[in-house]
Amino acid sequence: MEKVNNDNYKITGDLTIKGITEQVTLKAEFGGIMSDFYGNIKAGFDISGKINRHNFGLTWGAITDAGGVVVSDEVRLAFNIQVSKQA
Repeated sequence: MEKVNNDNYKITGDLTIKGITEQVTLKAEFGGIMSDFYGNIKAGFDISGKINRHNFGLTWGAITDAGGVVVSDEVRLAFNIQVSKQA
């Protein structure tokens, strides 16, 4: 994880889909830290990015009768992550 500014980070790691591994960089925004009802410390992050599905061997596609594409080459990823501090 690399800090970009204030509460924004870049996360780089390997993503494997259908046996094909590619390095992917995602944006992460730190949402803050708080305690839950049980006193557990939690931190939240919003993580987003995009990949090209063809890089992972996902090549199926179709065109509608109106000429629209059914599946885009670009796949957007969005995660809301909450992590807990272990005692």
